[in-house]
Amino acid sequence: MTQAIAVPARRFGELRVIAPVCAAHFLSHFYMIMLAPLFAFVRADYGVSYTDLALALTAFNVVSAVLQTPVGFLVDRIGARVVLIAGVALGAAAFAVAGLVNSFVVFIAMYAVAGLGNTAYHPADYSLLSHHSPPARVGQLFSFHTFSGILGAAVAPGTLLLIQSHFGWRGAYVGAAILGFLVLVLLAAQRPTPADRLAEKRRPPPADGAAAKPGDHGWRLLLSPPIMLNLAFFVLTSVMGGLNSFLVVALGALYGTPDTLANVALTGLLAMNALGVLAGGVLASRTSRHAAVAALGLAFAGTVTALVGLIGFTSYVLVLMTSLSGLFVGIASPSRDMLVRAVTPQGAFGRVFGFVSSGYNIGAMIAPTIYGMMMDHGEPRAVFLFSAACSILCIGTVVFGFSGREQR
Repeated sequence: MTQAIAVPARRFGELRVIAPVCAAHFLSHFYMIMLAPLFAFVRADYGVSYTDLALALTAFNVVSAVLQTPVGFLVDRIGARVVLIAGVALGAAAFAVAGLVNSFVVFIAMYAVAGLGNTAYHPADYSLLSHHSPPARVGQLFSFHTFSGILGAAVAPGTLLLIQSHFGWRGAYVGAAILGFLVLVLLAAQRPTPADRLAEKRRPPPADGAAAKPGDHGWRLLLSPPIMLNLAFFVLTSVMGGLNSFLVVALGALYGTPDTLANVALTGLLAMNALGVLAGGVLASRTSRHAAVAALGLAFAGTVTALVGLIGFTSYVLVLMTSLSGLFVGIASPSRDMLVRAVTPQGAFGRVFGFVSSGYNIGAMIAPTIYGMMMDHGEPRAVFLFSAACSILCIGTVVFGFSGREQR
């Protein structure tokens, strides 16, 4: 009877920590996609060019990429919870100001401030999850975290356009800010218990029993081969995922695929990616061979992506193939997070996850230019083959860097 009561109590304890973290990750991806559906309305209001307005995204990603690692150090020094609360508050305030103040310069500046707020999410989230998740379930809880981000990006366009239709794009920005303040209230309401504080302060010895050397948790750790390979992994997967933004136009240019069908193929890719993340979480919690899972998922995804670029499939098969591509990438994601955790010493989760997650921003800065140049030069097939090549390179970082480091 005692054991039967203990399991629900333990799961409730997990939920108390995980739910606010997932809500914050949902918000972060909601904010990252926010400009895309409102681009035309903001541009028309301010009378600026596409290039001018793209400066907002550049400011966001540059600030996030440069400052995410220092914020990761801050997470490890003062605690993940307070940094996450500050990040959510900064993002919500920035988008509120962007919607209320009629100034394009202020709009760009607020995206830079939002980029600073964005630096808190990954180092703080993964630090909290790593400290508070039972070892047997950490892979699955990582998958819930990833899924919540995908869900945030998925619901953002429709939600923002609905608000815009009633209150204009400025109302949509204010509405997004209100959502941020609601998440902030949820985070603030979850006061840490003594057990939480103890979990975040624990510093067990490294898994191999070796004593940590002074500086091993600093920049020396971040510049070590396993962590640098993780950074390369995140950059390459971000560049690989840049295909999603060009999938519709590339299919149209390569095969004359109607926009409606191409968008169905993209929807299938994104939906199956989300389901793949959940399936990958279950798999990651039941195996310690995370490198093998990640490598196989990326191999299948790269192969399918290359086939889409080489063969003009019928409509049903095209949707099936793009959906499989998303599914395999999703399955690999939780194991990817477990690989990062495997090479991270206790007490360094914030800085390591902050450092490697900056690869997302680096990839987001360079991918549109690469794919755009391919399309401008009339090479839509290269869009698919380049994405597939990035997937194969990712496999190399896994096979050569992490295959022997999966015991944690």
